[in-house]
Amino acid sequence: MIDREGYRPNVGIVIANGRNEVFWGKRVGEHAWQFPQGGIQAGESPEDAMYRELMEEVGLEADHVKILGRTRDWLRYDVPRHWVRRDARSVYRGQKQIWFLLRLTGRDCDVCLRRSEKPEFDAWRWTRYWVPLENVVDFKREVYHSALSELARFISLRPDPDWSGGVPTAIGA
Repeated sequence: MIDREGYRPNVGIVIANGRNEVFWGKRVGEHAWQFPQGGIQAGESPEDAMYRELMEEVGLEADHVKILGRTRDWLRYDVPRHWVRRDARSVYRGQKQIWFLLRLTGRDCDVCLRRSEKPEFDAWRWTRYWVPLENVVDFKREVYHSALSELARFISLRPDPDWSGGVPTAIGA
């Protein structure tokens, strides 16, 4: 499902633990790391898609997490032309995403990357909140910055204004 502007509706998922570190997943067979994300199917709400993708990619169920917040609007990124599969039915530009910030209420051992038939990740780790900006593929960096900056208020982190890789301190610390 691609909209008139060429963007596929999608959800992005930031999972934070009790130390406000975030889940960072390594793509199967690659040296690329990213947050869980996935398409919104026809008739599915962004929240429903988020829970489905959470189960498919990370193996977590709704009772393993608590929603802390979400982005207000769609965030978009364009996929480089050489990565776009040719599809004569539509003009695909990239993804438009609603991002969710979740708190893991379960345990680390509840994460199961092999829950689906086609796993997205083959490794994962907890990392400091702003570190993904330094490590995500270039064309997603602006969306990651926007999403993390907007969601930071839900866990009392200051936005990272300059992407310098510095780790903000908790407000009031």
